[in-house]
Amino acid sequence: MKKWLLSVFIMVAILTAMARCGSRQENDTPAIPTEEETVAAQTTDPESTEEQATEQPVTEEAFIEETIVEEEIEEPPVIEEVVIEEVTEKMLRMMIGDTMVAVEWEDNASVEALKALCEDEPLVIRMSMYGGFEQVGPIGTRLPSDDVQTITSAGDIVLYSSNQIVVFYGSNSWAYTRLGHVIDQDASGMASLLGNGNVTITLRMEDVVY
Repeated sequence: MKKWLLSVFIMVAILTAMARCGSRQENDTPAIPTEEETVAAQTTDPESTEEQATEQPVTEEAFIEETIVEEEIEEPPVIEEVVIEEVTEKMLRMMIGDTMVAVEWEDNASVEALKALCEDEPLVIRMSMYGGFEQVGPIGTRLPSDDVQTITSAGDIVLYSSNQIVVFYGSNSWAYTRLGHVIDQDASGMASLLGNGNVTITLRMEDVVY
């Protein structure tokens, strides 16, 4: 009986020792981290935390300020509109027959009186050839005059005897009051306009825009 009990006791002791040994091996085995634990460890990495700290989210006010600055930079330059005012001036113009000629008029009382005659309507003067170097025609009224001895040339326009206008396509010497000179015709051009028979001269005031 005693031997049997001793055998049972020894068996129990062996089983208990084996059980304790297995439990110790389980506790000594290193645990394999799960995927969640790995992610958590990475998120707590000091370097990662520092990078996240530097990448702060942009607030709405900062975004608006940045947008305003960009708009100010990209705004096109303001171009001031230059307004050119037109200047209108009345000028005395002359036609020989159907040809408009450019005349440089004298600045004297005779020319001013001639302009006044043409202010309301054109002044038409029927001319006649004379001497083979000029055409002369009556104005129909007397104008102020300041006659001096003058040597004329082709293109000259003068007042004769205070009441007649003379246009030259040649040369002459007499007492005249200068009125002006045709500047866009030479001697040949004046001879073509005046040397082929009587003509009509028309004087009018026209608006010239600068």
